[in-house]
Amino acid sequence: MNKNWISLGLMSGTSGDGVDASLIKTNGLDEYKVLADKYFEYDFNIYRDIHTLKEKIHNISHLADFNSELNDLERKITIFHAEIIKDFKIDDETIVGFHGQTIYHNFKEKISRQLGNGKLLGQLTKKKIVYDFRRNDILNGGQGAPLTPVFHHLLALQHNINLPVCFLNIGGISNITIVKEKNNFSDLFSKDLGPGNCLIDSWVRKNSNKKFDEAGNLALSGTKNEIIFEQAQELYSNRESKEKKSFDTNDFDISFARGLSLEDGVTTLTDFTNLSHFFN
Repeated sequence: MNKNWISLGLMSGTSGDGVDASLIKTNGLDEYKVLADKYFEYDFNIYRDIHTLKEKIHNISHLADFNSELNDLERKITIFHAEIIKDFKIDDETIVGFHGQTIYHNFKEKISRQLGNGKLLGQLTKKKIVYDFRRNDILNGGQGAPLTPVFHHLLALQHNINLPVCFLNIGGISNITIVKEKNNFSDLFSKDLGPGNCLIDSWVRKNSNKKFDEAGNLALSGTKNEIIFEQAQELYSNRESKEKKSFDTNDFDISFARGLSLEDGVTTLTDFTNLSHFFN
């Protein structure tokens, strides 16, 4: 008989606006049940510092240049997560999965820097903390995203989905998982496709006091700039990065949309984001 675990997963994606927390019961193979879901929004200072630093870090040397600021922000993020764990009032047997906040990711350089101190979180909460998922995956030959395809495989099994099946996950970066066989983890195929919401979110942050395009209302009210759209399409289709299986948000930028209004920029970037998936 398979053992069941209670696990609290803590995840902050590339939007960097807060933490999604899910308490689940699972056998670790093909069954899980959600016990509770909550979202915890970062305070303004953490949110601002995440995006300010991320926009400054474009290569591995920048991690050293901004080491002091990164360490300070990492401590704040870790303390924020500690308060979330206290909110759930879990027992000592519950496993806590701590992803942290991705600030720089490059699998070719074998580095994925997540802001979040797992040892400190364990000391603050006295709980069992599992962390450094991405770095461990890269060091073992992966692309740095080990959990998503495993979860997609579990979904296919638990819901008896006919195989093969393709899962599309749209976060800051969009990625797919193709599940071909029921009991063959080695045959899972997963890769990033390109930008998800990262370009749209970045444009909205820089051109308004909003964090994202809620319900797509800005995109619906704007007009796509055909000239800029075609130029961006041609630029991206010729990029060497389209061959990559793993992206960071810094692999993309919104400079080609400068000069557009808030609404027209969102509309153009939304259409570009949608089309960019077909290049892969």
